[in-house]
Amino acid sequence: MHHIISIKEITREEIDEILDRASAIDQGAFDPDALKRKILAILFFEPSTRTQMSFASAMLRLGGKVINLGSVETSSIVKGETLADTISVVSGYADAIVLRHPKEGAARLASEFSTVPVINAGDGAGQHPSQTLLDLFTIRQSMPLDGIDVGFLGDLRYGRTAHSLAVALSRYGVRIHTITPKGLELPPSLTDDLLDGGTEIVVHEHLEDIISELDVLYVTRIQRERFPDPGAYASIASGYRVTPEVLTDVSDRFILMHPLPRVDEIDTRVDALSCARYFQQARNGVPVRMAMLQKVLS
Repeated sequence: MHHIISIKEITREEIDEILDRASAIDQGAFDPDALKRKILAILFFEPSTRTQMSFASAMLRLGGKVINLGSVETSSIVKGETLADTISVVSGYADAIVLRHPKEGAARLASEFSTVPVINAGDGAGQHPSQTLLDLFTIRQSMPLDGIDVGFLGDLRYGRTAHSLAVALSRYGVRIHTITPKGLELPPSLTDDLLDGGTEIVVHEHLEDIISELDVLYVTRIQRERFPDPGAYASIASGYRVTPEVLTDVSDRFILMHPLPRVDEIDTRVDALSCARYFQQARNGVPVRMAMLQKVLS
């Protein structure tokens, strides 16, 4: 049994193996019956479009079947059933579980009670390893991962996608640049871990100061709900918005990424630019998650 709970527990060699397999799958080199007679249980305690549907699509494309918890309001959870009991029950129905939960550490807890592999599809502000793998895959489609300059823009305190990606990129000797409002910086514990591991982190106040030097810009949503004053949100968010004008001096290989959903942090005019990769990024969730399912179920 091989759980996938945190990107911290996956070696660079394992990451490269998954990305290589995803690349082959993306080119059509896979067995459509590889997971025939296997069942994937999808348990999402938070809303999701891309992660939930791409995992289901990945399983179906490999010949497996999917069972879904559906709405939390129609499950035994509303009766007070614990996550541990839910996992113990569902692991008797399926060959693997994909779990999303609002509480950090929920996936780790689930792995302790499950008799089948658990894949963490996001737990609070913690980890989101499948998103990280598809992010790495998207970057690798345009350039080698080693030694690149990656900028993180937006909410880096609560953005679990940024947390996981920063950890994974540290395996490839990247230089990390952060551009974020005060109070939404990377958590100190994560920053300390990255610095201790030899990763260089450069803090910037304005995107314009660094945009021409970046290979990748990873944008995250500044969450409106974190600001009690709508005016304060509007004034801050406007300063962290990507427009075509901001991107006029980017390098030839520069790419722009976003885990989605976006609100207004990327101007829709940017969609037509060749550097925009966020919709391709979302599509890449299928081959990458196919590779992940093969790893835990084959």
